[in-house]
Amino acid sequence: MLCRVASSLYWMSCYLERTENIARFIDVNLSTLLDLSLESALGNPWEPLIKITGDEELFHERYSELNGENVMKFHTFDIKNPNSILSCLMAARENARTMRETIPSEMWEQINKLYLMVNNASRNPSILQDPATLYKNIKMDCHLFSGITDATMPHTEAWDFIQLGQFIERADKTSRILDVKYFLLLPRVDFVGSTLDKIQWAALLKSASALEAYRKKYRQITPSNVAEFLIMDHEFPRSILFCLTQSYRSLFSITRSAGGEIHNLPERRLGKLRSQLDYTIIEEIIQRGLHEYLDEFQLELNTVINGLNETYFEPQIVGLKQ
Repeated sequence: MLCRVASSLYWMSCYLERTENIARFIDVNLSTLLDLSLESALGNPWEPLIKITGDEELFHERYSELNGENVMKFHTFDIKNPNSILSCLMAARENARTMRETIPSEMWEQINKLYLMVNNASRNPSILQDPATLYKNIKMDCHLFSGITDATMPHTEAWDFIQLGQFIERADKTSRILDVKYFLLLPRVDFVGSTLDKIQWAALLKSASALEAYRKKYRQITPSNVAEFLIMDHEFPRSILFCLTQSYRSLFSITRSAGGEIHNLPERRLGKLRSQLDYTIIEEIIQRGLHEYLDEFQLELNTVINGLNETYFEPQIVGLKQ
């Protein structure tokens, strides 16, 4: 497979996963605000959405006030924000366009339809007066794209690159939402066991589409159980460990099908990261510090992405002279 095609498949999948994640984060925030007035209890409820994507500096450069309308504009339609939904869809659509011969026509039609829907919405000034429908449609269209991909694309090397991009991006976003929200929700004497406490921990789980799955495994919502579930559950498809395991399987399949080096750079890095987590218990993570653990995890995940770039997307050409 050409490096250009492999890169386009991977990043198309990453951008679509990022799109669905951002839409879900905002949708959950909107729903939570309907349950309780959180401004007086936990400060500005929109601030975590800026911290999760790491775009605080850019947001404050472009907007004078941190409020719901500005955050939604920034994360949804602002093309100067590379992580906005519209920017991600533009990038995903362009990557798909350059490899139309590789992906089924149904995939192209779905991604094009989703882009046009959001692009048209960006020109409607009143769309954010009732934003819930917009974000639900974006989420469902992203899920539909994943279903179309799984059902229409041969599960060959190209499909593995799509899976790899999806699960690495998902692991990153799960770690970020847990890092930011967990810090904000650390128990306070006057807060533990309150209605607000329960709603906010439930909102954290909803942000990872995890509330129902969590309830089936644990009776009560506790900080340590939430962290354990989102980090190291073997079966939940958005837990960090599950995402790393699926990513490694896809990378293993790519390496073997391409006849490449066994245990190449990204495979070693991803395998090491997954194995470390597989043999860790939540008590060790909490004792060390959840923020410190997740911060280091994100740095190590970046080395995996850099390894993929060096090995598959922009490999160094040896033996050629100017």
